[in-house]
Amino acid sequence: MKLIFKGIVQGVGFRPTIYRIAKELNLNGYVLNKGSEVEVVIDKKVDNFLDKLNKDLPEIAKITDVRKEVDNRIFNDFKILISKDGTRESLIPPDVSICNDCIKELNNTKDRRYNFPFINCTICGARFSLIKNVPYDRERTSMNEFKLCNKCNEEYSNPSNRRYHAQTISCSICGPEYKLYLKNKTKIEEKNIFEFFSKEIDSGKIGVIKSWGGMHICCRIDKIDEFRKWYHRPQKSFAIMVKNLRTAKKFGEISEKEEKLLLSNNRPIVLVRKKIAEEISPGLNTIGIYLPYTALHHLLFSYLKSEALIMTSANFPGEPMIILNDEVFKLGADLYLLHNREIPNRIDDSVIRIWNNNKFFLRKSRGYVPNPIKINHNKAIISLGAGENICGSISNDNKLYMTQYIGNSEYYSTLEFLETSILHLMDLVMKKREIDAISIDLHPSYNSRNLGEIFSKEFNAPLYKIQHHWAHAASLLIDNQIDEGIVLTLDGLGYGDDGNFWGSEILYTNINKFERLGHLEYIPLLGGDKATKDPRRLVYAIFKNFGEEKYFNSQESNILNKLINKSPKSNSFGRFLDAISCYLDICINRTYSGEPAMKLEKFLDKGKAKYSFNVNIRNGVIETINLFKQMDEMIKKPLNDEQRADISYSLVKSVIDCLSDIAIENAEKYNIDKIGLTGGVSYNIPIIEMIEKKINDSGMKLYLHNNIPNGDGGISVGQNVIVGNIIN
Repeated sequence: MKLIFKGIVQGVGFRPTIYRIAKELNLNGYVLNKGSEVEVVIDKKVDNFLDKLNKDLPEIAKITDVRKEVDNRIFNDFKILISKDGTRESLIPPDVSICNDCIKELNNTKDRRYNFPFINCTICGARFSLIKNVPYDRERTSMNEFKLCNKCNEEYSNPSNRRYHAQTISCSICGPEYKLYLKNKTKIEEKNIFEFFSKEIDSGKIGVIKSWGGMHICCRIDKIDEFRKWYHRPQKSFAIMVKNLRTAKKFGEISEKEEKLLLSNNRPIVLVRKKIAEEISPGLNTIGIYLPYTALHHLLFSYLKSEALIMTSANFPGEPMIILNDEVFKLGADLYLLHNREIPNRIDDSVIRIWNNNKFFLRKSRGYVPNPIKINHNKAIISLGAGENICGSISNDNKLYMTQYIGNSEYYSTLEFLETSILHLMDLVMKKREIDAISIDLHPSYNSRNLGEIFSKEFNAPLYKIQHHWAHAASLLIDNQIDEGIVLTLDGLGYGDDGNFWGSEILYTNINKFERLGHLEYIPLLGGDKATKDPRRLVYAIFKNFGEEKYFNSQESNILNKLINKSPKSNSFGRFLDAISCYLDICINRTYSGEPAMKLEKFLDKGKAKYSFNVNIRNGVIETINLFKQMDEMIKKPLNDEQRADISYSLVKSVIDCLSDIAIENAEKYNIDKIGLTGGVSYNIPIIEMIEKKINDSGMKLYLHNNIPNGDGGISVGQNVIVGNIIN
């Protein structure tokens, strides 16, 4: 009998497991990698074999399909045969954290891999970050240049060994190696460079570490002020890597689900409620924490006195994470711990926030990419997302594959990264580079559109422009396997069908069409994009309706007044939150994207509905400008934090209640019993809870994201499924 297995069956110890089971059951035949499939031929006991395989399946392996074919060939033994090319529908395993068995060996002074930072086995370590092509064999990874020594080759060839056919194994004799450098590229000659590096970090130095899929910058937490000045990030939050779970619980309130996620082999950064270290995430009520996931991380913490470090991606502002040794010296850090293994696929750390039973991906990358998403079309489509926080997607044979987190397409290097990531993903999951369509955002100025036009010509495929919020809504439907819905799409900005910037839409949507049912009132974005970076301009535009000119002197006001009738207009919920944050003196000067709205969440979290607002709705449009006048009349500045919390909560809840009412009314009209929420604002927990209560009180249910990013990282998924159904 021939068995064809599909799923995550490459680089996860799948073939060695099959070999051991076949030997145990005295079966004859073979196991063979064929592109993405694993082919097995056995001569008897098929049901017993499958039962035992399902019980003994390696931790990160996953069987999605088994096809049976008659094969009556006679064999005298069971063997693992040399891989062959086959179909390319591969489920390439993601990078997963070092396993406990490897950690024990790492710490065992008698083990030959003691303190070896590249230790791994068939079930752990780098996978996607080092794969160049399929089938997944050593010669198609960045380990190819490191030839196995005799002892490693013995392990690789021994079916009873944990590293049997582990494609990335090595040791200190035959594997990659780390070297330590000063900022002037001078090599530091030390017997134990890991201990030396750790002591220097403990002394207050800033270091760079080359990891599996890129580089990190690290330093002591109490050096944050100096670090911010050096890295030119005065307010932006940083993730911290902690030695263990006990340390994590010093910094954050960690629920059972968050603990499970922190300890998972995906090892994402998890946003948890902050207990201490305000300076790490100023003005926010959360802190990003993650645990060591490479042997190097464990090595360093074994020498460090510090139990926690700032650990953030090493990149220049707006550009992708650095992967080249020569390039990283431009950062000007004190020390560089660099290895000599190539990084074919840079991949950032994933960032997740838990709410109830939902995982909200702020960044979906290491540990989760390129796991596929089931979709309802079989077309080959490239979709390129929006402008910021981009992830691209490709579809093939009813599966969709997201790229790793890419970044901001405003920068040429990021656009290059998007292009190479898409092409590489195509090579992993497609037999040929044949594309049916390209999908991009409707916004005329996004640089991702330029890449879409290039792909359209290169693959002779039609180009489709998809409205931003429809794509958001479609991604939510796919995430929940729903065919239609009433969806609240609340975010920063997205180009609308009317030429204005949307961001507070109530949509009836399915994969084939959408209808706009309601939204917030438009306000001018004075100076266009400048208004998104300076929330004072939003407040100025609002109060100009009442003859008031706030924040700016007369000369500046004269310029702004001339812009009012020329500026683009927006109904963005994100900009509405920015304006509240600015007016209440929570965040007046924005230093990073989303900062005013993000800092407002801390106040919404503590606030109560103590103030009453009169909200007018006309033809589905919620009038928000007058609400600021009402707020201005009911409070006297300066305000304390409790007043800020209560007034902001009352105002936001008043508007959220109106949006929810419109959604509920239309859900009843369309005979729909669930209402969805998507977009960047759906990361805001107090706002989710306001909406959930309103919807639950109506007898309906709220559905949210779980596998696809809520924000613009999920746009490419929506674009893909929409276009797939248009051309199907």
